[in-house]
Amino acid sequence: MHSDTAPSTSSAATTTVAAPAPPVWDPQQYLRHADHRTRPFTDLLARIPELPAPADRPLRIADLGCGPGNVTVLLADRWPGARITGFDLSPEMLARADQEYAGPTKGGGTLDFRRADLARWVPEEPYDLIVSNAALQWVPSHPGSFPAWVNALPPGGTFAFQIPGNFTSPSHALLAALCDTPRWRDRLAGHGARYIHLLEPAEYLARLTELGCTADVWETTYYQLLQGPDPVLDWVKGTALRPVLTALRDDPAATEHFLGQYRDLLRSAYPPGPRGTVFPFRRIFAIARKEA
Repeated sequence: MHSDTAPSTSSAATTTVAAPAPPVWDPQQYLRHADHRTRPFTDLLARIPELPAPADRPLRIADLGCGPGNVTVLLADRWPGARITGFDLSPEMLARADQEYAGPTKGGGTLDFRRADLARWVPEEPYDLIVSNAALQWVPSHPGSFPAWVNALPPGGTFAFQIPGNFTSPSHALLAALCDTPRWRDRLAGHGARYIHLLEPAEYLARLTELGCTADVWETTYYQLLQGPDPVLDWVKGTALRPVLTALRDDPAATEHFLGQYRDLLRSAYPPGPRGTVFPFRRIFAIARKEA
């Protein structure tokens, strides 16, 4: 949901190469696999410690990269009286979240959604919990924001996130390789390999403990059993394929051609079994509690 501009230099001059435009998101496509996509967040949520109870205000929670709001609302189940704000860059996702979930919560709290670029977001007030679900992989600068985000926590506050860690898996490796073939290179180079900035779990642990936090970092690989024809293609249409679909959206013939090539590659990499198609998905989790 975020993009940066990368400089390119030569011996003769310095030029600037624009990065791909932010992808256009489709909430309906994203939510087609809502059960599988929600499970890592519920696993993260279960391990977030109890938050300190402020004496003079409600709990304040920020959800970074809230998407269509379907997991943001789970925060209100855990902390019913909290003031919860979901932040996202996608107008399509925010419209869906605002329509479905914004307003008072059953426990006396509130839920609202705001547009923000996470590459530049700085908390304007203290938050007892800053959480992010499968969003920071779109933000190349995200480790550099950790100091400001932790600084916005009160003593005992928590910063927690989970991100995909499967960017060397066939689904992503094949996408990157296809984008870099002669047929597509001029239009799509770089669109399938946008995640080299992600850190390994030990590196996230080091970053967070250096900020004076008690950190819990782990990884899990979910062996997801997907159903239906070409289910891995259907899965990535909601996430990793969005930059490509955005770049080709004004050319239906090219879109169909690209999807046909990618579909055939995925069919070989993820053959269907008698009960569905197994799609391994590695996730990286981190929970950092600010020292009291």
